[in-house]
Amino acid sequence: MDPDTAKSMIAANERNRNVLFPYLNGQDLNSRPDQSGSRWVVNFGDLSEEEAQTYLEPYEHVLRLVKPEREKNRQESRRERWWQYGARASKLYEAIAGLERVIALTRVSKVVMPVMVPTGQVISEAVVVFATDDTAMLALLSSAPHYWWARARASSMKADLRYTPSDVFETLPLPELTDEMRELGDRLDTFRRELMLSRQAGLTTTYNMVNDPRNTDDDIVELRRIHMAIDEAVCRAYGWEDLIPKLDHGHHPVARETRFTVGPYAQRELVDRLLELNHQRYEEEVAQGLHEKPGKKKAARPKKQNSPSVEEPSDGLW
Repeated sequence: MDPDTAKSMIAANERNRNVLFPYLNGQDLNSRPDQSGSRWVVNFGDLSEEEAQTYLEPYEHVLRLVKPEREKNRQESRRERWWQYGARASKLYEAIAGLERVIALTRVSKVVMPVMVPTGQVISEAVVVFATDDTAMLALLSSAPHYWWARARASSMKADLRYTPSDVFETLPLPELTDEMRELGDRLDTFRRELMLSRQAGLTTTYNMVNDPRNTDDDIVELRRIHMAIDEAVCRAYGWEDLIPKLDHGHHPVARETRFTVGPYAQRELVDRLLELNHQRYEEEVAQGLHEKPGKKKAARPKKQNSPSVEEPSDGLW
């Protein structure tokens, strides 16, 4: 439903706020300057039908628009429990309970750039959620090491990358998250948010400007500087100080596009070093008896300590 419809239901009965939420999808995350959901949804969670009926306006909305479609569904459980989501992504909401904001990344995107978003909303399956509010993790996920690891591990379509957590994040050997990364993550989050709101530009439009070598606006140049500093901080966190002078930041070809990122040598070196570190950590865990079988040649999935869970919302609301 549109936001005005949701607001009218809340105005009719403040209690309806318990089951009405903004709905955040990948398009909103990448296109809206404030990364807010452009629509709202009803979410009865695990409520019984009798409990759902006590929310008169939301229940009538679902009764009218959802039940006729659910009655055609081949799955008995979805026909019988038509007022509930078919897959409620309970692990996601358990993982982010108690957090006021989390890191989110649009699953299919050429930007591949995470942002901080508030909890208390229904999140589409088109968005990958990292269950942490640590801006040091935001810095890591915004860095060139993470981006080039993702390009090496994920599938792609033209210039877009399809981010699969099991292939990308779960195989990424994490560095120690440092205060320097945390400060830069804070700086990125604050500066970029102000830039996007002042320009009324979404994430994709903003990074189109960052990736355009002709754009020399002060705020865009500063955003590039922040990303350069993040890349250097992440390299230091990994102990790769020798690589910092060779990062060669600039506008380089990526697929059919141009991206402001590290140079070709650094691109290859980052992936090689991450792969070597992945294998090293996996072998250490095999020696400790943490895995039943020895690692394969491809990137293994070492067990992560003190890392956020990565949750994928359900494939559909209803």
